[in-house]
Amino acid sequence: MLEILKISEIVLSILVIFIVLIQNKNVSLNLSNMSGWMAPIQKRWPEKILQNTTIILWVLWILNSLLLIFIK
Repeated sequence: MLEILKISEIVLSILVIFIVLIQNKNVSLNLSNMSGWMAPIQKRWPEKILQNTTIILWVLWILNSLLLIFIK
């Protein structure tokens, strides 16, 4: 059981790194436009999928890390 958790920790961390690296880098916080009217930013389906995948992988990674701590 411990070996499976260790392997899944490595796989999840590699997946999280990969998903974060392939996300769009052109999106930035532009504070100069804060004074005027700003429309809400709508994410298209590829960005939504990447964002949701990132969140799910982070949650799984944290749960796996907690399991590793409590099983040891």
